[in-house]
Amino acid sequence: MVLIYIDQSEGHIKKASFEAMSYGAEVAEQLGTVAEGLVLGQVNDDLAALGKYGVKKVHQVNNDALNHLDAQVYAKVIAEAVTATNANVVIFSHNQTGKAISSRVAARLKAGIVTGASSLPDTSNGFVVRKTVFSGKAFAHVNILSSIKVISLSPNSYTTTVGAGVAEVNQLNIAVDAPKVKVTAVNKVTGEIPLTEADIVVSGGRGMKGPENWGILLDLAKELGAATACSRPVGDAHWRPHHEHVGQTGIQIAPNLYIALGISGAIQHLAGVNRSKVIVVINKDPEAPFFKAADYGIVGDLFEVVPKLTEEIRKMKAS
Repeated sequence: MVLIYIDQSEGHIKKASFEAMSYGAEVAEQLGTVAEGLVLGQVNDDLAALGKYGVKKVHQVNNDALNHLDAQVYAKVIAEAVTATNANVVIFSHNQTGKAISSRVAARLKAGIVTGASSLPDTSNGFVVRKTVFSGKAFAHVNILSSIKVISLSPNSYTTTVGAGVAEVNQLNIAVDAPKVKVTAVNKVTGEIPLTEADIVVSGGRGMKGPENWGILLDLAKELGAATACSRPVGDAHWRPHHEHVGQTGIQIAPNLYIALGISGAIQHLAGVNRSKVIVVINKDPEAPFFKAADYGIVGDLFEVVPKLTEEIRKMKAS
């Protein structure tokens, strides 16, 4: 059986989990078995409706101690759930939560693990999983030999599929340790699209010349319904808040469309965005490294190009 960890926040299922369920359902079909889900804590969404993503059953461990992430507590509960359900493949999203708990779960189960998988496993001769390595410059093909296999799926690397199924909901009775981390307050940014959930991201670098010029970037993002991001130097200079910093040392994202304004494209930045499906670069320097990774590039002054681009998008939306 394939068990998919369903990540939730404040009672709502995260977008990455829909992709993970679709992926897990396909893996189960390859193996001639069924896919089931596991959710921890209180959830307000309809768990039975998750059947449309391919899971036949959703197991829930409903304990208030699981409403906030504690990686050690989560890992112990998930490992026990794997044993209780006789799962031999466990799938996570390779997001912040998945990174924190997938390796811990694998260690508890003495299971082989591939983190950041980018495609379905090849089961024709073993169980071979492909993943990106060296900041996306190459692929590794890893054959998992253990009886239990753990995979974390890179966001936006597999298409979410929706069917018409209804899942059975099952309450699992698993003892939960007292969390070692106590959450005293949650300060959440409101009114913004979370970077890890965004389909479109508009990002700015030092070429924006200062925080006072960010209005043109925000206007473009608003017209596109996009999240906003920045390069590390921008975050370090406090032009933008640090939670917008994307790159190897910031948030790693994989939107459908990434638009980079005035960003040179150093390898540290590219490592955090190179899984984007389409990259558009606007920079007046024709030698900017980012152009080598771009699907589309515009060599020009962003202060002239971006307002015109925004106006054209407005016209298209109006028509």
